[in-house]
Amino acid sequence: MSLRINDTAPDFTAETTQGTINFHEWIGDGWAVLFSHPKNFTPVCTTELGTMAGLEGEFKKRNVKIIGISVDPVESHGKWQDDIKKATGQSVNYPLIGDKDLKVAKLYEMLPAGAGETSEGRTPADNATVRSVYVIGPDKKIKLVLTYPMTTGRNFDEILRAIDSIQLTAKHQVATPANWKQGEDVIITAAVSNEDAVKRFGAFETILPYLRKTKQPSA
Repeated sequence: MSLRINDTAPDFTAETTQGTINFHEWIGDGWAVLFSHPKNFTPVCTTELGTMAGLEGEFKKRNVKIIGISVDPVESHGKWQDDIKKATGQSVNYPLIGDKDLKVAKLYEMLPAGAGETSEGRTPADNATVRSVYVIGPDKKIKLVLTYPMTTGRNFDEILRAIDSIQLTAKHQVATPANWKQGEDVIITAAVSNEDAVKRFGAFETILPYLRKTKQPSA
């Protein structure tokens, strides 16, 4: 069975560019984004890691830690970080997991159990499915999963937008409509009666019996 939203994110211990970590302990009481890469020194991933480095402050504002993983040993990550700095102008200051034995990729079901036990000799195409993003909450539950093909760079602004929605809707009985952005109107969930909606949110607009909109509640 594949990992689903609200499943507990599998815990693991792994070597990273910042030493050995236990994943759940590393997350602590905040949020985390784990994003994976099929191999070091691949062009699309190089741009993604640099972009993520440039957005690290935005994630920090949201109490979100970021961590990357590549199906290669930690020893080669340092050389890749130099390339990322050269290509994007950004220094990667967040940890990168080395997954040379494929254990984490298999644990998160990005590679099948029969994929072998070493990254040696594997091409990016062999690891093409190691292109997933996991947003994990303080309860260590998976809140969002996105998987991209190797030829399509990820949109990390969208991941920030989704985190804004997930964090907002965790605090209030609301949902967010298509293309919602921070500060825009939200949807009142069906669990809230009209009477209770007035008490909680003040005025609201009924568009359909099951679709009611209101101003975004404050934190």
